[in-house]
Amino acid sequence: MKKIIKIIIVVVLILALVWVLKYFKDSNEKSVEDFKTAEPFYTSINTKTVATGKLNPEEEVELKPQISGIIDKILVEEGDIVKKGDVIAKIRVVPNEQSLVGASGQISTAKLSYNNAKTLYDRNKKLFDKGVISRQDFENSELALNQAKETLNQAQNNYQIIKRGSLSGGGSANTNIVALIPGTILEIPVREGDQVIESNNFNAGTTIATIADMSKMIFEGKVDEAEVGKLEEGKEIKVILGAINEKEFPAKLTFVAPKGMEENGAVQFTIKADVDVEPSTKIRAGYSANAEIEMESRDSTLVIKESLLQFNRITEKPFVEIEKEEGKFEKQNVELGLSDGINVEITEGVKEGDKIKVWNKASKEDNDEDDN
Repeated sequence: MKKIIKIIIVVVLILALVWVLKYFKDSNEKSVEDFKTAEPFYTSINTKTVATGKLNPEEEVELKPQISGIIDKILVEEGDIVKKGDVIAKIRVVPNEQSLVGASGQISTAKLSYNNAKTLYDRNKKLFDKGVISRQDFENSELALNQAKETLNQAQNNYQIIKRGSLSGGGSANTNIVALIPGTILEIPVREGDQVIESNNFNAGTTIATIADMSKMIFEGKVDEAEVGKLEEGKEIKVILGAINEKEFPAKLTFVAPKGMEENGAVQFTIKADVDVEPSTKIRAGYSANAEIEMESRDSTLVIKESLLQFNRITEKPFVEIEKEEGKFEKQNVELGLSDGINVEITEGVKEGDKIKVWNKASKEDNDEDDN
């Protein structure tokens, strides 16, 4: 009986030992994971920045009156295309009563001076014809008469301008506002019957209409201070209009502001670019636009997928794991160059043909997409 018990115990121990050995074997086999690998490759890599802004006409003119008055008639509408010299609106002058009375008084004074000079001239002419006075005295009286006549004419002209708005004003006394450039009427901020103020050295005056040449458009946007140092005037860029189905237009950078402005804690620099607009494209002033600007580029440079990079937790330096023997990998520090967010340039640490460990889900997905 005791012998049977011993045999049973030995069998149980042997079975337990076999189970333990099998457990550790299975555990070790699970710990060995078969990693995929990816190789560096040569390609072109570009870095870009996007500047947000608007599309505006290069030439935009505000029409302002040269004399105060009331809008008598507006002859165009917003959106109309006009030529240089076309009449945009007519102004009826409403004279200031005080100015009118002053001008009338100047005419009366000038008439008195003229009549007095005429009387002296007539008398001196008779005396000169009789040889009583010298030629010089006669010529002095003639000069005084001419000066008095000119003063009277000037006073009458001033009165006419104050009353009617112009020397040639008719019964309706209108002053024409004409287009200074050919283009499209963008805005008419006044209506018939509105009072307008003349433009002078002390007052900008009332804007009657805004005209712009829509065939010449410029992009105005802003870029961050970290990127403005890489921009150069004359650089070819691309302007995208979201309002026209993300349509792209070629453009040339013409201006980079020498001074930045702080906005929301960041320094922004204004840029401008001439946009090549197709005549058939219906462009409107003020469209929101984005400008794609190529900052740096490399042709046929050695790159890897950025998702293959790992970083040292202490030094934060990048590294990759390169396969040395089958199933064994070795860490290799790398020096990085340009990156477009997908591929990154490797300047040191990896060479063509190296097999780099695909270590995370993102890098596996990238590698699978390349295989497809």
